[in-house]
Amino acid sequence: MELTNIISLEKWMELEKKINRKTGLDVNVFNIAGIRITEFKKWANALCPAIKDTDKGQSFICAVAHMNLAALARDTKKTIIEECDAGLIKIVVPIFVNHEYSGAVGACGLLMDDGEVDSFLINKITEIEEDKIENLSIGIKTLSKEKQQEIAEFIEQQLDIILSAT
Repeated sequence: MELTNIISLEKWMELEKKINRKTGLDVNVFNIAGIRITEFKKWANALCPAIKDTDKGQSFICAVAHMNLAALARDTKKTIIEECDAGLIKIVVPIFVNHEYSGAVGACGLLMDDGEVDSFLINKITEIEEDKIENLSIGIKTLSKEKQQEIAEFIEQQLDIILSAT
């Protein structure tokens, strides 16, 4: 089922904004092809837009992380919390309608408690200078395992509210 058959694009964007306000994460709703369905964008940090501004960063860090974790979420029918190759948290909550995978909510851009930005890998993929990466990484907040789980449950609850109304 298409996500816009469930609720309007405007309502999906409201969900993205609500999750972003509560968590500080960069939040997007994706269709089954892994494509964002709204134009909403509020970055969780200064590093991610620099990574996504490069073709290789978008293709080999961001898109790969989403596609891999969304496939795992789809196959397990469970929320996945992992790090992307840049070292940042990526939470992917699958959206199922009548047992049919319809897309996912992705939230990313902060660090795990014990995590760190992988400046070396980002530099090798994007060719952004390591000192620039380190400067852009200053102030990226961390999330405890408990907080990551709370956020995942909040997203799941919001999706349950939307899906129970259909």
